[in-house]
Parts: sequence; C-alpha cells; structure tokens
Amino acid sequence: MNKMAEQPMAHFNEIVAGIGGLLEIRGGAVVTEITGVTSDSREVMPGALFVAVRGFSTDGHLHIDGAIEAGAVAVVCESYPQLLRPSVRYILVDDARKALADASRIFFGNASDRLMIIGVTGTNGKTTTSRLITAMLNRAGIPAGYIGTGLCRIGTRDIPLERTTPEASGLHALFRQMLDEGCVAAVMEVSSHALVLDRVHGIRFRAGVFTNLTPEHLDFHETMQQYAEAKRLLFDRLTDDGFGVVNADDPQAEFMAGKLPSGRIFCCSVAGNGSICDPDRRLVAGISGMTVDGSVATVEFRGKRMPMKVSLPGAFNVMNMLEAFAVGVGIGLDPDVVLEGLAGADAVDGRMERIWSPDRSRCAVVDYAHTPDALQKALETLRDITPEGSNLVVVFGCGGNRDRQKRPVMGRIAVELADRVILTSDNPRDEEPESILDEIEAGMEGRAHLRIADRAEAIRQAVAGLEKGDILLVAGKGHEQYQEIGGRKLHFSDRETLAACLENRQTAMDVKEKL
Repeated sequence: MNKMAEQPMAHFNEIVAGIGGLLEIRGGAVVTEITGVTSDSREVMPGALFVAVRGFSTDGHLHIDGAIEAGAVAVVCESYPQLLRPSVRYILVDDARKALADASRIFFGNASDRLMIIGVTGTNGKTTTSRLITAMLNRAGIPAGYIGTGLCRIGTRDIPLERTTPEASGLHALFRQMLDEGCVAAVMEVSSHALVLDRVHGIRFRAGVFTNLTPEHLDFHETMQQYAEAKRLLFDRLTDDGFGVVNADDPQAEFMAGKLPSGRIFCCSVAGNGSICDPDRRLVAGISGMTVDGSVATVEFRGKRMPMKVSLPGAFNVMNMLEAFAVGVGIGLDPDVVLEGLAGADAVDGRMERIWSPDRSRCAVVDYAHTPDALQKALETLRDITPEGSNLVVVFGCGGNRDRQKRPVMGRIAVELADRVILTSDNPRDEEPESILDEIEAGMEGRAHLRIADRAEAIRQAVAGLEKGDILLVAGKGHEQYQEIGGRKLHFSDRETLAACLENRQTAMDVKEKL
C-alpha cells in the first residue's frame, strides 16, 4: 500500500497560516480539511487547494474555473477572478509560487524540516555527485532518498520524474514518502530553474554542493552572470549549521561561496586550489592512474593521505567523488567510512557507462554530455585512455527547443578531439532535425564527418566501423529511454541500441572467421 494514502488531508487554517505574503481571504465558504495542494488544474481532486501560478506557457489564473469544476474548495491567486463563487475560499497572495511551496510543505506535514537535505547544483556532474552522496549515506547507516534527473529513489523503489527538481507540491510529496519509509536524509539535484522559480522555497539544506558552471540554459537565464546568480541561491538556503562544498578549480567557486565564512566551506580540487576556505577544510585529490574502467587517486585532507578508487574514468569524476567525500566528512562521518561507502557505490546509468563487445575488444561509452564543457571533458578523458594506434569515435547531436548557441561550439569540440565524428539527432522536439545538424556543422570548419539524422542508424554505422582497441562515445542522451520528436516521446535507448549492435557485429565477425 502507498503510504501517501495515510496522510490525505491537512487543516485549511493551518495551511493558510503558514503561507507567506498573504494579503487577504475572501469567500464565505467554511473549509475545514484540504485533500491536496496543486498548481495543475488537471490534478485537482475534490477538496483540493488550487494555486494559480503564472507560468511561461499558460497562466494558472485562466484555469481557476476549471479547477473549481474539478472540486477545488480553495484557490490561492495573485489577482481575483471576475466571478467569486460563494462556495469557494479565495486567498490573495503577492507571490503564488512561494505560496505553493509554503502550502505544500505544510500539507505534507513539514516533512522537509524533519530530513537532513543535501542539495547539489551546477551545470554538469549533479547526478553522479548526488547519487554518490546517496550511496555513501546509505552505506554509512543513514537511510537517504534521492531526487534528481529522471527519477526519485526511495530504498529500492524508483519513481519516474519529468523534471530534475519537481514542482513544490510534487517535491514535498516525495519528502513525505521518504520520511514515511524510514529515510532520515534526502539528496537532491537542485536546478537553476528550481531556484529561480521558487520550487525549493522554504527548504533548508544541511549542505549545498557546487559542481561547476559552464554555458547552459542561456535561453532561460540570458547571461552567464544571471545563471551564476541563480546557482548561488542554493547557498542562501543553508541551515544554521549548514555548510557549502565547492569545486575550487572552477572560476566561479569564490563567487558561489562568497556569502559564507571560510569556516563553513569545503574546497575540493584536483589542481591544488582552495585558498577561499580554511586549511582544515581543503581537500585535494591527486590522480595516479586512469583506464576505461576507472581512476585511482589519493585524497589529502587534514594532513592525511588516503587512497580513493573511482569506478569512472576522468578527472571530473574524481572531482565528483571528492565533493561527495567532503559532504560525508562535513556531516561528521569518519573519513575511512566515507571512502568505503563511496568505493561501493554503483555506477550511474548513462554517465560514462561502458558497454563492451562480447570479446571486450571494443568499448562503447554512453554519456549524458549535452553541453560543450561536458562533451569536451568526456572526449578528453577518453582520448587519454584510447590505446595508441586506435581511434576515438563520437556520435552526438543537440536537443531542439534549447540553447542554440552551443551547437556550433559542440561541433568544433567534436572534430578537434575525436578521430571520427558522426552527427545525429538527439531530442529534436519541435525543431527540424536537419536544421539542428546544420547549426552544429557551422562550427566544424568543413572537416570530415558523417551526418546521419536517424540515431539508431548512426550508432549502427559507428559500431560497424570500430576496430580492436577503438572507443566509441555516444553522447547527449545518457540514461534517457526515449527520443522526443514533434511532441511525442518514442522509446529509444542508446544503451540498448549499442548492446544490440555490438552483439550483432561480434556474431557477424565470428561467422566470417569460420568461413
């Protein structure tokens, strides 16, 4: 039985008393219990509180009547509708988004206040770092749930998610489930959209982690400065005993930690940086070895050198591990316990995920790299471990209806770092796939490459051309199990496609050798 059914209602007066920015209440209806809180009129059930939020594609105020018809007994709004129905309570507020967060938190029993919440923000590395922290906490005996890209994980149960950080009502519902199922901590990816749009309003974080900042979402934030300011909002939401963890090798590290005293910051570096924090909060990793199977490093912390095994290749994954380590010691765990927990963490789907040919002579790597920085780091890492005389091949595209500035940049990076490049479709959404490929090609300076819009065919041809020792990177979609084309999500998995192609290639080669 879903434990959410055990808390179906909250008292109207309690919810209203906790909403900040309340201006007035109208309507003569006597409302005692609220059965749900939502900003989506399609989710309204009888007895619900509907919050009219002004969005980008629609205005919730236009759906007030629909919500009431569906059973809403109370409406939170920034302006009253023309007709006030006597059977409904109307609550006027100055900020409906914040009101949604306040009402949701109270409706679900202030579950977020009863969990140790750790937030991870940045352009790249959020998922890997968050999942590492979650695994480390669970292995240390601190039951922790995870909320992030594609899913929420509570124990062994996965709940699919549409957004990296859900809307406030959905987010607090997940916190409630975590609490009911025995979690004492929650680790969550915190997107810049969620910070700016107040999805995490009212949540206090025990730790805030900054992974890096590179160009992304500029269709929403417009400038890198605005993007950075959005990320820094996480550090305004720390508990009184909370602390920050920053990637000291990133140029934005000092800006991110600027509002915190040095004694509340842990600095992580693989390049020896870290002057913005106290010496006893400085963590430096030295990488001693790297293969396609992972990396070996040594962590220096408080005068002690400790070996650290990373199951993923790349300095950026060593940084992800180091940031997770900083969270562990920051909350008071023994460093050896933290490292043991991290060493046993499972690999994250679609993040430098290796898929081998049956005879292990050829390796394909699936990675979520969909920004210039992520693609560059993935290719640089694989270039370093590609055997001499072998080739590094990349298959990638760019998503539609997203930041177009990065497309030619990613094209240039691909032809500079890979031996063979195949351009293909990612999630074209509402754009024409060929038009997206045109914009990627604009940065490739006419250098040789293949262009195959059909993603499955692009992967098939890439695998067909692999020789022994070659490494193939299929970038952009990572863990995703779909392609979004013209408003429809069609099943598609890079992992499944690669595994089938490698198997078929091996079978064909075996048959040829026997002839």
